[in-house]
Amino acid sequence: MRSVKGGSAKPVTAFADPAPVFAGVTQRTITYPRADGLALSGSLYLPAGYDAKRDGPLPTLLWAYPAEFTDAKVAGQTVDQGNRFVRPRGISHLFLLTQGYAILDNPAMPIIGEGGTEANDTYVKQLQQDAQAAVDAVVKLGVADRTRMAVGGHSYGAFMTANLLAHTDLFRAGIARSGAYNRTLTPFGFQAEQRTYWQATPTYTEMSPFTYADRIKAPILLIHGGADDNSGTFPIQSERMYAALKGNGATVRYVVLPNEPHGYRALESTEETLWQMTDWLDRYVKPKPAPETAEHRP
Repeated sequence: MRSVKGGSAKPVTAFADPAPVFAGVTQRTITYPRADGLALSGSLYLPAGYDAKRDGPLPTLLWAYPAEFTDAKVAGQTVDQGNRFVRPRGISHLFLLTQGYAILDNPAMPIIGEGGTEANDTYVKQLQQDAQAAVDAVVKLGVADRTRMAVGGHSYGAFMTANLLAHTDLFRAGIARSGAYNRTLTPFGFQAEQRTYWQATPTYTEMSPFTYADRIKAPILLIHGGADDNSGTFPIQSERMYAALKGNGATVRYVVLPNEPHGYRALESTEETLWQMTDWLDRYVKPKPAPETAEHRP
């Protein structure tokens, strides 16, 4: 506020930074191509005080949510969030920035169906291409360590996480929150898929990471609200996926948050979720692998 007669300006408001520990974090939008030439993008966050030349590549988390498209031009649009004021709250994965992780947030994971084809019929192949492009992009920038990559997501992002651990060797660990893993339990469609299980049985089967639970070797953390009321992600999804993984000898932890719906709100649930995520990545992603292990990773 300034007087019409001049004088110094006086601020009308004085809001304190709700998360000052996050103030030094850097954020920028990066763009990169998929193997088929499709332009992709994502928001890259780096910890406060990080210097690439001094600190070298960091353990990195890709947190994403796939989306279906019928037009590659729309799927390839870049959404620039670099000028937004961002402060994490609740169960946000961005809190991991305070623990020394780089985060590629919401990297584009388009699943495209064009010319009358159904997008989900090539879901696994396109998801592999999306993830490979994202990993290659952050590694090329010099901020991510290819041997210390993690992937995570909530709901359909959790479904994506399990699929990527089953079908790629890109990630050392995964975090899957409130996901669906067996599409036979959602037989009348899901997301943008309008065909029923009986109309597209092979697609439902191939898209289900439950089908390939025996291939998941990287440690995976499953978190689920005990009262999840979302029709596609009832807690039985994580219960059965956990049993399948455990039965096949996987490294898996299943955390149930009492009385929580599809999103988690209670203070106890929030703190538990953040602790579980941090502990999981600190155990299985942050430590540098032995030299002989690193040499054999892609």
